[in-house]
Amino acid sequence: MKVLIAEDDPHILEGLAEILRREGYEPLPARDGDVALALYRREQPDFVCLDIMMPGKSGYAVCREIRRSSPNVPIIFISAKGQEIDKVVAFEMGADDFITKPFGVREVVARIRAVTRRCLANKPPEDHLHLASFRMGDLEVIPAQLRARREDVSIDLSLRDVRILGLLHRERGKVLDRAAIFRHAWGLDHIPNSRTLDQHISQLRKRIERDPRSPCIIRTVHGVGYRYDGTE
Repeated sequence: MKVLIAEDDPHILEGLAEILRREGYEPLPARDGDVALALYRREQPDFVCLDIMMPGKSGYAVCREIRRSSPNVPIIFISAKGQEIDKVVAFEMGADDFITKPFGVREVVARIRAVTRRCLANKPPEDHLHLASFRMGDLEVIPAQLRARREDVSIDLSLRDVRILGLLHRERGKVLDRAAIFRHAWGLDHIPNSRTLDQHISQLRKRIERDPRSPCIIRTVHGVGYRYDGTE
């Protein structure tokens, strides 16, 4: 999923872009409103993150222009202007959410995942085939909700988590090498990195396995990669 980030502070811009990359998105950074609007029209991102005060067009102006052609694309304002009137104006212009600076990483991730769930829920029926729920042992994975469920316990997942689990489920019984999993979950623009993948799998196991030290869902095939052995 592509996410437009319009932010004139280079440190905040790169920080937001890195958060999105870790979650499995493709960030489209812009340092001013005019560039952001041009980038939106060219790339048609799945949702948008806007600062209010920027060179060129303000975030409000960019939001207004986007809403004229795209009434349903989710828009999140991320701004230091956190007074009630700022939020009221943003929501009246069609914003879906408002995050006040300074912000925490967990807050941004939670808001982005919530927006992603709305994006997935609004996809046309023909696009929902790859979003169908599936089981991996006693775990139910629900891609459209970015969640998994075991009994009454709900487990939040990132977009990248869903890609990894979906691939292992589709190729169940097969050993998938690290490069293949990395390309599927990170994309062709990233150089395969075994350490990055192994660290991600380790963190994912802590959330989805009953015993991460003796995993039943994501099994390690030493020297090669990973495998899911289930029959569901």
